[in-house]
Amino acid sequence: MWPRTASELVSAQRELAALARPVWQPLSALPMVAGCYVCFARGQAGRGRAGECGWAAAVLMRGNRGLVESAVTVGAAGAPYEPGLLALREGPLLEAALRLLAEAPDVLLVNASGRDHPRAAGLALHLGAALDRPSVGVTDRPLLAEGREPGAGRGDTSELLLGGVEVARMLRTRAGARPVVVHPGWQTDLDTATTVVRAATRRARTPEPLRRARQLARSARAAAGPGARG
Repeated sequence: MWPRTASELVSAQRELAALARPVWQPLSALPMVAGCYVCFARGQAGRGRAGECGWAAAVLMRGNRGLVESAVTVGAAGAPYEPGLLALREGPLLEAALRLLAEAPDVLLVNASGRDHPRAAGLALHLGAALDRPSVGVTDRPLLAEGREPGAGRGDTSELLLGGVEVARMLRTRAGARPVVVHPGWQTDLDTATTVVRAATRRARTPEPLRRARQLARSARAAAGPGARG
């Protein structure tokens, strides 16, 4: 599921984008949500490089409630960062962390795009397909899509369009805070993805499982000490 070259990944993304899958519907208002995040060694300039050390964390929670379990793995970046080709750099690391969880999540939260992508198959969608789990992307900004910010109230949304089609949605998760971008991924549509992100958000701007995964990955990097520079 994880190509090793840009040309292989482009072909895989086109294939994934064309696959039709039924839309997953949560059976509970508080599904088991796994947030995952990867960070890399400090001190790398520009887009980083292939082979630099990365720390990937996965956190499993029931909605935004207490922690169920977590896992961290260490590995090497598969490639430098390139927009639209993030799966080369991060995909295998994130999959490895998620597979360390003893309990399978209902849905994944990924710091990556889905249909807002040059080939409509960003890492959030790709990772869900690799694990055969419904997935949702959450990012700070859109990749290609455009739209206006939502209203200032918590829960307000607005469309993000690419080629006249809504491919992502801005969501104000905290009143007055900058909105997040919600991306439907594997087996999710815009409404389901937005519902999952709302249910997984507590007081912080970022959904709780994703926020905790980010903290855990960064803590693991810090614990490795100043020598862990890739």
